[in-house]
Amino acid sequence: MRAWLLGSCLALMVMAQEAAAGTVLVVGDSISAALGLETSQGWVSLLQKRMDDEGFEHRVVNASISGDTSAGGASRLPALLGEHKPELVIIELGGNDGLRGQPPAQLQHNLAGMVEQSQKAGAKVLLLGMRLPPNYGKRYTDAFAQVYQDLASARQVPLVPFFLEGVGGVEGMMQADGIHPAASAQGKLLDNVWPTLKPLL
Repeated sequence: MRAWLLGSCLALMVMAQEAAAGTVLVVGDSISAALGLETSQGWVSLLQKRMDDEGFEHRVVNASISGDTSAGGASRLPALLGEHKPELVIIELGGNDGLRGQPPAQLQHNLAGMVEQSQKAGAKVLLLGMRLPPNYGKRYTDAFAQVYQDLASARQVPLVPFFLEGVGGVEGMMQADGIHPAASAQGKLLDNVWPTLKPLL
């Protein structure tokens, strides 16, 4: 009986520590899924290592899927929130919407829904902004970038204005396809996110 009680107490202590530490849920596309790289090389894996090194006990769950759009993320999010009960949700979506020329208003609607769902579930939200190459035309690229600014302001959520700052289009930072960041760029991606992310932990 005493051994059973001791075992139960230890299990409860472990569960309490995990609950206290919290979960960081990353919902993104191929950039966060580390397409073309070993998963361990991706910025999300590097994020877990940095948090461990700096004494944070949070667990990072990478729910990113290559090719995902804001509509796909919005449809997947309720189940992810229910399963992982995150303390913080990082949303890195929209690039595929833009590359497919989808309306910025649709992107804003989907992302706003994801922010609202996350907040209702008690999670903080960090939004990672994206920009499109200039060949998509100034009118469209400006409207696309403005979606993130408007959403962050309206919903009062922290924003990294351009997740690929110092990476997109920079020689040596991209894979051969010119779309996905190389292994050499993953630390820079994390550095772009970390100053805004750290105060939320």
